[in-house]
Amino acid sequence: MNKPLKFNIFHPDCPARLFFEKFADKWILLIVYTLDQESQHFNELKKNILGISPKVLSQKLKILERDGFLTRTIHEDNVIRVEYALTEIGKDFVQNAYLMKDWVEANMGKVLKSRQGFDQRQEQAESV
Repeated sequence: MNKPLKFNIFHPDCPARLFFEKFADKWILLIVYTLDQESQHFNELKKNILGISPKVLSQKLKILERDGFLTRTIHEDNVIRVEYALTEIGKDFVQNAYLMKDWVEANMGKVLKSRQGFDQRQEQAESV
């Protein structure tokens, strides 16, 4: 019987650090939030995620597919269309990502207020 692998994100060689590097990305999060609603075609994703370029969307979808977070299904009708959907691990990830989203939305006002106060103090200190 194989022992489960142990990972320590505080170790510099831990592959979990690469996960944080990729999955803390705003576009990755927006893609998984969007796909959590329903599977979508490339152009639907591009339309629903305002501001993302086709190149970046394509790159991020490949990352998610490679790491097993989504599936890519090719439908050949009159036109070849590719549909993207979350896998089980992708659905599990997005549920945890919602916790961060909810925290950010609930606390962003405090963060902005803190930034404003900090900036004002910095300006006062520089003008002295």
